[in-house]
Amino acid sequence: MAGKAAARPFRVEKVALTRDREELYRRIDQRVLQMLEMGLVAEVERLLPHRHQQALQTVGYQEIFGYLDGAYDYAEAVRLLQRNTRHYAKRQLTWLRRDAGYAWAEM
Repeated sequence: MAGKAAARPFRVEKVALTRDREELYRRIDQRVLQMLEMGLVAEVERLLPHRHQQALQTVGYQEIFGYLDGAYDYAEAVRLLQRNTRHYAKRQLTWLRRDAGYAWAEM
């Protein structure tokens, strides 16, 4: 029976987490540096032969591909990675706010 929702023995609760934007952005910047220290550049180097794959067309990989291609230096790659990750987080929050069904919890 297409189109009829199945009865479920539970109720869905949607919760979205948020925090002060300045703190969120500080934590994003810190996390980017941690990922780099843990070997993000080496990981991306190993993925160079597969860079055309859709899964690698994302924040994080694209900035490091640019660095490895010589389009910019390491400091610029870090700056772009942090900026683009912050932009992505902002888009996620915007998308979630469009759904009034979420309960918001401050972290």
